[in-house]
Amino acid sequence: MPAPIATVIVPGRDIAAFAPAALYSLRAQTEPRWRALLVDDGSEDATGRIFDAAAAGDSRFVVVHHDRPKGLGAARNTALPLVDTPFVGFLDGDDEFAPTALARLTETLTETGSDFVAAAYVRSRWDGNAYATGRIQPWVAAATDPARLGTTIFAHPAASANIVAWSKLSRTDFWRHRRFPESVAYEDQMVAQQMYVAARAFDVIPDPVVRWRVRADGSSLTQSKDRLPVLRDYLTALRGGIAVLHEAGASAAVTARLGLILSMDLPPIQEIADTHPDPAYAAEVRAFLASLQSLPEFVDARADPTLAAALRW
Repeated sequence: MPAPIATVIVPGRDIAAFAPAALYSLRAQTEPRWRALLVDDGSEDATGRIFDAAAAGDSRFVVVHHDRPKGLGAARNTALPLVDTPFVGFLDGDDEFAPTALARLTETLTETGSDFVAAAYVRSRWDGNAYATGRIQPWVAAATDPARLGTTIFAHPAASANIVAWSKLSRTDFWRHRRFPESVAYEDQMVAQQMYVAARAFDVIPDPVVRWRVRADGSSLTQSKDRLPVLRDYLTALRGGIAVLHEAGASAAVTARLGLILSMDLPPIQEIADTHPDPAYAAEVRAFLASLQSLPEFVDARADPTLAAALRW
């Protein structure tokens, strides 16, 4: 096998039902020069055995086992010091790469010399028979289409909408002093904004490189916003991302994020708060909205008609 040029970090806990598809999507890459670090985060199901079997059959897979669950951020952080290839990316163990994902991402960074490239992605939802791939959502398209090479968050503030770790490939040196928060959910949101403001230049491309699985049983943490601890992590991540942009002076990006948060993130949790049995839930949502209203960029976003729903409290 040729020497690998990209390492993909694949964390997973209790994802035995989905891990084979994720691993197959790596084997199916048109760019074969990859290594995958599979991090079994203390699984109680067959995830660890599936990872081990993959490594036994293909030397490009390397497995690391956590003896107890440490969380997604910690699993990624465990693998980062082991990366020895020019490029590094991420794929959650219940998602799938498109066949040309690594080819497009590595070719783009090789051409431009940018610190990282961010691509589009699509959701994969259960239709009653199988997981079916949806369309690229408007905010994802706004962040990635058309292609922009060698851009910055000041020139392209809409890029801030792409907050997931697994739609990006970076130069490994860009991660030398960068790590994910641990013991929290939504660990990639603030890191994504830190990447945007720290990059000398980054690229965006419209190719949907990942199929993001929305689990039919709702077992993913990101599908559990009715739980108060998850809500708190979620709101902390949103606040943190905005703070990173605000402190960097990326005012247009803050305004862009506010527009999305107010139109997309806030209404669903307000709806949950209306009937949630714990009054602390509604109090957290109200405090979050108040923190957004205190931002100077909120005035610029006020004209957006979606604010009417967001400001109903």
